[in-house]
Amino acid sequence: MTPHLPTGVGIRSVGGYLPKETLDNAELEGLLDTTAAWIEERLGIYQRHIAAPHQQASDLGLEALHDALTVAGLPLTAVDLLLCGTATPDHMFPATAAAIAHKAGLNGVPCLDVNSGGCAGGVFALDVGARYVASGQYGCVAVVLTDVVTRVCATDDRTTRAIFGDGAACYLLQPCKAGRGIGTTLLRTMPEWFHTAHVRRIPSQDPHANAFSGGNVLVMNGPEVRDFALDVVPRFIHEIAAADGIDVHMADFIALHQANPRLIPKILQRVGVPTDKTLVTAASMGNTSGASVPLVLWEALKQERIRRGSIVLAVAFGSGLSMGGTVIRWCGEKDFLPTQQKTFPAAPTRFRDTEGRGTP
Repeated sequence: MTPHLPTGVGIRSVGGYLPKETLDNAELEGLLDTTAAWIEERLGIYQRHIAAPHQQASDLGLEALHDALTVAGLPLTAVDLLLCGTATPDHMFPATAAAIAHKAGLNGVPCLDVNSGGCAGGVFALDVGARYVASGQYGCVAVVLTDVVTRVCATDDRTTRAIFGDGAACYLLQPCKAGRGIGTTLLRTMPEWFHTAHVRRIPSQDPHANAFSGGNVLVMNGPEVRDFALDVVPRFIHEIAAADGIDVHMADFIALHQANPRLIPKILQRVGVPTDKTLVTAASMGNTSGASVPLVLWEALKQERIRRGSIVLAVAFGSGLSMGGTVIRWCGEKDFLPTQQKTFPAAPTRFRDTEGRGTP
């Protein structure tokens, strides 16, 4: 069990971004062996957002970062650590967090990626960011969740292509008063179900290719994911609440991973709480992987479903099979503590070698 953090850490704002291009069920009828009626009846999804060909995970994440800063009324320079939770990085390396910082013009700030396997990242990466703030070394941590999962969905697989969409979200974390902000966080991984949802490597035909070359395709066992969501996750939700010293019925709002809209009310029914304690966003967004939970919070905040003092349960689950949950006592403006903005040295746009030649 993870105890309350020694220093209060609050979510100053949540930003979000969805690509402009959408793919509806009628369009999928011409691409997959399915019908729009089957998708809507079985999955509850009627639309998903698709990244444009020129957009990478970092591009979506950049927009979510800017949105979070705008909502908080903070300049880009307020960020002194940038984390990115992604399972679909722009490149094997450098970190996608570094790509976001590069595109934002955020120089000198440390950047790193957190890969918890996709969908569970909405809580796993949040917990990592909260610990950096609690350390006292960083006053404003941006935690970006971004994935372009549709890029790894096989074009003829209705199980994955009909479910997933692309999107990004961003938490801005800052120190807050004791008793507010992020409370107990629990993280679990059940590796005996490791292959239930995973990205399989398609070997390259190039004889000189290394083990990491080739394409990638998402493979998912839908029935196993459903059984996990309905049998394991409800018990985990009760465990999270109990670990924080509350009853699950005390939660004002529950932000659940949007595996698909048909699962969410069934999970809450098994938890024993009314379905009006949450929002279902996957009907119009699809399953947006690690961005799923913060995008639910993003929508709930815009609808004023969450206010200062609200008790929020955030629960994410996905490949691994992994799950994470946390209890948040939502902060208002008056709950945040003053922070000292750090000054980072300006980074050169290019290094120079001993001959004076520029190197990228």
